[in-house]
Amino acid sequence: MEKLRLNVPLLRKRVPNLTSAARSVGLRPATVSNLCTGKIPVGRSEVRTLVALASLAQCTLDELILRGETVEMIETKIKTVDLFAPIVKGGTVGLVARPGMGQLVVLAELFHRLKKEGYKTIFLMPEENHPELMDLTGEVDVVVDSIDKAYEEMKAVAPKQDVIFTADRSHVLTGEIYDLQQKIEETEVQSVTTILLDLKGASVDEDLPYGPLETLWQFDADLAARHKFPAVNPIYSTSSVLEVAHLEQTHLTVQQKAQKLLRRYRELRSLVNVKGIDGIPASEVQVYNRGERLEAYLTQPFFVAEDFTGIKGEEVALETTLNDIRKIIDGGADSQTVESLNFIGKLSV
Repeated sequence: MEKLRLNVPLLRKRVPNLTSAARSVGLRPATVSNLCTGKIPVGRSEVRTLVALASLAQCTLDELILRGETVEMIETKIKTVDLFAPIVKGGTVGLVARPGMGQLVVLAELFHRLKKEGYKTIFLMPEENHPELMDLTGEVDVVVDSIDKAYEEMKAVAPKQDVIFTADRSHVLTGEIYDLQQKIEETEVQSVTTILLDLKGASVDEDLPYGPLETLWQFDADLAARHKFPAVNPIYSTSSVLEVAHLEQTHLTVQQKAQKLLRRYRELRSLVNVKGIDGIPASEVQVYNRGERLEAYLTQPFFVAEDFTGIKGEEVALETTLNDIRKIIDGGADSQTVESLNFIGKLSV
């Protein structure tokens, strides 16, 4: 079956205020967001939804729907990111988190890793003062204070070097990010991957806080409270990479099985917290135990946190992550304790 996906850059360009525009034609913003990130496959969406989006973007359905086009994934070697919500190279990533959930540490780690891979990292400072950004900006190649300066930095390295550009949601609300992305598309600057965060945490309460996205990282308060870092929610984080033809089918299969196990584990955990392990059916104990081990395995020590944790940072290739998770799901780690799987790299079995 031919893989289909929405033309997110086109939507971003033609319908910058997609939230209100979607509501005006009777579409739920959450549905539109899920279509953009691939959580809802285009092939399973309602025709009226696609027609309404095409009407908003003033384009044809053929222009709105991309068929079998190659999308490249940026492999970060962060297990939970690469498995559940890979970065689309040249796309836009949106971080949805309250303050204190660890999004800045994940970004600092991402910059640390991608700089070693040859990416140029550029951070646009928000207008308001945010002291918590000090550690993050220490991992960035270039810090700028205006959109124009960010664009000049991009032009200076294009097309020799790929760029990771990061900005706060405040610049989205002013429309500056949309103007920059349109300028990038119209000039010689290529391969700019944009990451948007929300330092105030208001994005948690909105369906489309950044407009159309290729990748969404939803941070999880429960994981953060239990120090299960990175606290990227494995159920609600998603990426359009998972719905395109070039991706190995193994990745999608393992991702879906892992989500199914973790979803059920979370339901059972609520019961165990109240009634204890004896409060769930005997037939579900194995599911609970394997889900608990998978959740522990998805934690990971970061290089940028070594001074605080005393644990050496770990990189795990996607292929290794997929093999390890299959082992956990199939019972290959049943003999290991949960504690032994916390903050490790790859499995030792």
